[in-house]
Formats: sequence, C-alpha cells, structure tokens
Amino acid sequence: MEPSGQGGAAEGIIMDFSSIRIITNDVDRLAGFYELVTGTPATRPAPVFAEFRTGAGALAIASPATVAMLGEHAPKPGSNDSVIIEFAVADVDAEFARIHDALDHIVLEPTTMPWGNRSVLFRDPDGNLVNLFSRPAG
Repeated sequence: MEPSGQGGAAEGIIMDFSSIRIITNDVDRLAGFYELVTGTPATRPAPVFAEFRTGAGALAIASPATVAMLGEHAPKPGSNDSVIIEFAVADVDAEFARIHDALDHIVLEPTTMPWGNRSVLFRDPDGNLVNLFSRPAG
C-alpha cells in the first residue's frame, strides 16, 4: 500500500479542493470587503453565509452559527494568524491602485519577490492576511 497522499487518483480516490471558509462576526462587512477585492458579488444563499467561486475553488465567509455544532472546537472569528488568502491577478499594481483607499492595513506594498512573483499583502477587516500576486511572464 502506498503512503497517504500518494497515488490517490490511481486508487480511485479523487479529492478536489473546494473552499476555505472564514468565520466572522460580521458576514456583511467581510463579504463587502471581498466583493471590492475580487470585483465580484458574493453569492448569498443565507444571511449567515457568503461565497466567492473561482475556477480553483471558493472563498466562503460565514458566521459562527455555521460552526456552532463544533462547540469548543469551533473556529474563533478574527483569530487567524497562520493562513494567507491568495488571489492570482493579471496586474498587481493596477489592483492595488483600485482598492488602495479601502485598505486599513497594508502589510507589503507591491513588490517583486525573489522568486519572480509580484505581490501586495494586506489585512482584511478581521485581520486575515491577503496576498494579491501575479506570476512572472513567460
């Protein structure tokens, strides 16, 4: 038997990344922020939930009510300090110019990274770190 994580497709196990969900005390505020960042309206199937779908997966935003059944193991709103939410964009500088005035906490102005990506990093209203990046041409 192969170690976990290897050969999954060959064994008939197919798993696609679906989404990352941010738990927040203010779904409307955070959804509005990501509507600005992505330039896309959120899908809102319920007042406690918003979603932004892309070709690679989705960013979901939800209230603590959506994870209440987890009790003491439920994620705590505004407490993330280990994940970076990343969006690939065509032009980092243009996107930064478009949203700059709405950003309260810019972590890194548009910068070309040593590996060639161009990135801008900022925090969303709940303090989550967001990276808009573009890969080098060619």
